[in-house]
Amino acid sequence: VQLVESGGGLVQAGESLRLSCAASGSMWGISTMGWYRQAPGKQRELVATITGRGSTNYADSVKGRFTVSRYNSNDTVYLKMNNLKPEDTAVYYCYSLIHFRDYWGQGIQVTVSS
Repeated sequence: VQLVESGGGLVQAGESLRLSCAASGSMWGISTMGWYRQAPGKQRELVATITGRGSTNYADSVKGRFTVSRYNSNDTVYLKMNNLKPEDTAVYYCYSLIHFRDYWGQGIQVTVSS
């Protein structure tokens, strides 16, 4: 299984970005997909997840600003990030739970300048 992220970059505070993650390989048993992030000197933390049935879960810090979505037909998950803040700066990791195993992407940098 391979998870490949795209869409990161450098933006100013208040702007938007959309991250994409395409999963490939054996998708049998795929369930939850989503995003985590890790800022310098901090632990990796949950950003948002979405189940195969569309139930979502968000970190309090991103509620109302970020939206997670997925297309089950091609095993792709997205993260639309609006009103970005400098504290959102981090490496963002795509995540997928497939047949009871955790899979991670290589990570993509998002930098928000003030």
